[in-house]
Amino acid sequence: MHDQTVQVDDLRLVALPSAMNCADLFVRFTLTEWRVTSMLDDVANTTRSLVRAVVGEVDKSAPPAMITVRLRLSGSRLSVEIEDDRVVPRLVVPPELPTSSSGVEILPGGRQMIWSDLPLPTGMDATVVPLPRRGTTRAAAVRPAEEESSTNLDDDVMKRILNALKREPGHPE
Repeated sequence: MHDQTVQVDDLRLVALPSAMNCADLFVRFTLTEWRVTSMLDDVANTTRSLVRAVVGEVDKSAPPAMITVRLRLSGSRLSVEIEDDRVVPRLVVPPELPTSSSGVEILPGGRQMIWSDLPLPTGMDATVVPLPRRGTTRAAAVRPAEEESSTNLDDDVMKRILNALKREPGHPE
């Protein structure tokens, strides 16, 4: 078995308490699309804990920051990662998450990523997760070009249109 990432999906959110609800919807949509709904509750609870750890108390005097919620399928695990764009005091793994499969990484520029790995269901690895097929709709058949209609405009009509376009507003004809 290999640990190559097979599928990744992410969502950028404003680092506010409402990010927890948005992240929850994102997790539910993504896991349904990936057809691993048996993991919904565990992944949603883990995501909620991580987002809560990152968002924490909101400093209303500071400009809003952004976070990235990412779900990644690799090997026999699904990873939940939350990147914080702010340079903040070191994040800590929430106590309800196992420290053996969770952690905090310092990214370039002092940003941080807090993560937690969850095992895929028994007998499943990332390569057998049925991923969504996007873009499978057939393109409409190309119609042959229709012959140009013979609605040639009279020269006099064209001259009147051009003169009207040249006229300044408020000028009578």
